[in-house]
Amino acid sequence: MEELIILGTGYAMALDCYNTCFLLKNSKEEMILVDTGGGNQILKRLKEAKVEMNQIHHIILSHKHTDHVLGIFWIIRRMQKILANGTYEGNLTIYMHRELESEVRQICNLLLPQKFLRWIDDRILFQVVEDQEIVPMNSYSIQFFDLQSKKDKQFGFRTTLENGETLVFFGDEMFREELRKEVEGADWLLHEAFCLECDAEEMKPYEKMHSTAKVASQKAESLGVKNLILYHTEDKRLKDRKRLYTEEGSQYFSGNLYVPDDLERIVLSKKKNDCEI
Repeated sequence: MEELIILGTGYAMALDCYNTCFLLKNSKEEMILVDTGGGNQILKRLKEAKVEMNQIHHIILSHKHTDHVLGIFWIIRRMQKILANGTYEGNLTIYMHRELESEVRQICNLLLPQKFLRWIDDRILFQVVEDQEIVPMNSYSIQFFDLQSKKDKQFGFRTTLENGETLVFFGDEMFREELRKEVEGADWLLHEAFCLECDAEEMKPYEKMHSTAKVASQKAESLGVKNLILYHTEDKRLKDRKRLYTEEGSQYFSGNLYVPDDLERIVLSKKKNDCEI
């Protein structure tokens, strides 16, 4: 069964939920980890999701912001022990654009002891990807695209699922018209929603190149998206977040709208779109 396992849903400064990252799981229980959050809680989230590192051989890093990339250094630390014990089959490949690869490598060299570094370029591989490059991972062909961020360089991707549906990951950037061809008609779109429209004056999402639930839903509707997943949100009303964001987004989006909590699983299916904790 194909599904998304949402490990974290929060924006950079979230304290009551983990930063946004998720797993794409295919029917063979193979995982692609997309972003890693901002700290060692990535290891806790994987444990809570009952996911073993042996199920993960591919990690995608979208950009260099701390809430998306710092977890990778904890994963590398964890992998050192697993590789040293001889309990991991194959290699772990980390995909990122050229600038990010240079920065991740530099941070590894500055902060990690030699025993953690010995596996890099041996069993832990850094693979640079380019705009529009297609890379096979598990049962998927992942097509990367440059989100043309006005902040730091950031990549999203598009892929076709085993069930024939298309899934688009749009990082944590607000949609812009120049990228319409990458998103239009997608069956599944993962898109940030920084806050509710009523909080826009206080939170200033547009200055940060982010959206409100209203704007993200309006864009998805105009693009003919069938299933919209909103994440990368503030956490000040976490208990009511699902209800509030769903109520706002549903006014503007006619498809299936998901506002997941941390550790929620979203089944990717043509016949039935279910969520389960």
